This record gives sequence, C-alpha cells and structure tokens, in this order.
Amino acid sequence: MGLEDAVKQVDTAVTRKGFKGRSFENTFAGVPSFLRRTYSKDLTGVDIAVTGIPFDQAVTNRPGTRLGPRAIREASALQSPDAPYGWGFDVMEEFAIADYGDMPFDYAAPADVPAAIEAHADAILDQGAAMVTLGGDHSISLPILRAHVKKHGPLALLQFDAHTDTWADDDTNRFDHGTGFYKAVKEGLIDVEHSVQVGIRTDNPDTLGITVIDAPELHRTGADAVAEKIRATVGDAKCYFSFDIDALDPAFAPGTGTPVWGGMSSAQVAAILRAIAGLNIVGGDVVEVSPPFDTSGITAIAGAHVAVELLCLLAWKRR
Repeated sequence: MGLEDAVKQVDTAVTRKGFKGRSFENTFAGVPSFLRRTYSKDLTGVDIAVTGIPFDQAVTNRPGTRLGPRAIREASALQSPDAPYGWGFDVMEEFAIADYGDMPFDYAAPADVPAAIEAHADAILDQGAAMVTLGGDHSISLPILRAHVKKHGPLALLQFDAHTDTWADDDTNRFDHGTGFYKAVKEGLIDVEHSVQVGIRTDNPDTLGITVIDAPELHRTGADAVAEKIRATVGDAKCYFSFDIDALDPAFAPGTGTPVWGGMSSAQVAAILRAIAGLNIVGGDVVEVSPPFDTSGITAIAGAHVAVELLCLLAWKRR
C-alpha cells in the first residue's frame, strides 16, 4: 500500500473489507476496535475473535474494570500499523482477526451474568474461531472456561496473577473474582497436573495441586528459567491463558483493583511470553484493567500488549 492510499484510511474497524491487514489511519482517531480489526458478528473465515466483557460487579476492592475493554481497545491502536515485535511474523497480515464487540447484559441483574458469558463464548467458539477476551474482572474467566471445556475437554491453565484466585468457595450462587479457579478445579475444568500460576505474591496455602511460580522465584531465577518451567509443566496439553494485569508490579500497571507490590516488569512478561511460543493455547483473556486508577493510560497499554502477544501465541500453532 502506498502512502497516498494509507493516508486515506479512516475507521477501518467498519470500512475494511475482510479481516486481514494492518491499519495506517491516525492512531489517535477513529473507531476504536481492537487493533483496528473489523467489527463483525459473522465469524465465517475468522481465525481469532476478540471480544469484551465489561463486567466488574464481583470485585473485592476497587471497581472500574467495566471500562477496561474500551480502554484496551483504544490503547491497542498504537500497535495497529506495525507487525508485533520479535515474533518473526505479522499476525495481522497472516490471520483473520475480528472484533466481536462487547457482550450485552443487564447490569441490574448480575446473577444472570455467568450464564450470559458462557452463552456469549459458546456463540464465538461454535463459529470455529478462537476467542480472546478483554475484561472486566477476573470472575469472567470461569464461565469462559466452561465454554472452552465443552469444546476441548479439560484444559491446562496458564495464569499470570498476583493472586491464585483459588480461595475456597462452595456456594454455587456466588460469583467472585477471587474464587473462580477454585470452582474451576472442583468442576473438573482444569487439568491441574499441567497448570501453572505465575507471579503469585499473596498468601493462599492450598494450591489445589497447581504448580505455582511466585514472584520471588521469578525475580531470583529469571524469565528464561520461568518460561522453561512453564513449558515443562504444560507440555503438549491444551491450555487456557489468563492474564490478570495485577501480575505486573504497580509501577507498570497501577490501574487495577487489587495492586500488590513486588510484581513482574513489562520486560519480564514480554520475555516469558515470547519464550513459550509453541504451547497449545486454545483461548485466553486479559482482565482487571481499571481505567479510573490508570491516569496515564499505562495499564491499558500493558493490557493491549499482552492481548497482542496472546494473538501471536494462538497463531503460532496455526501457522
């Protein structure tokens, strides 16, 4: 594409024909789909669908992640003109990626939300696309996992987080961002033997058998060793990827509901994610970006980068 054609591009989220290709419109203007991908509910021929679930009524501390999907989309525009760095291929040129939009729900009926999320995920997966979700709080991962397990069977979990989110909760009527993976283990959704939680730095003695690489271990051994341990644990198992933005230290991601000091740097995360290319990741989410506490926008930028890396991880096995 020549410069003359590039400068004429505008609102490619709604004007592009098809689902491939980078965008060269002004990054500070236009319709903010994720990476300027085409908005579509019809996923015919689509490899990966990005969707948002703007739900934050299951948090234990600061709210605001309902605004996360919009902020992550806006931040992702910064990456829309260029191939993702360090991957050796351009996921936007080689793969059909659509923005499926946000899930609609009645904010005044929160008890109905888990079933709505699962149905929303079913609608995407049933069309044959892989699913990347922008949250929202971490409670959304449980119903998304349920949908993925219907399609793939029990999955290994690769979770980046300051918290394990496996606090005991046997009340089926509760929907809590700190207990979702406890319930997922109890429901048999997670292949515990091949699961890993990375960056943990809050106390929860019962790991439910999941391998934990806590933040001190990560800082002590380094990104390469962590990536090697992840690869050894997950192996060839089908894997669901869940990234809570509070896995990053608050210096890199202050805009989140439950920040904890001593976390990972952006550089460490980038190194780990690129070193685990080849894992059989079938879907994933980026959650807990809370724009009201993100005055400079750096948390949304970090979330957008993680989501793009997730696109590359998903595409790696499909190349």
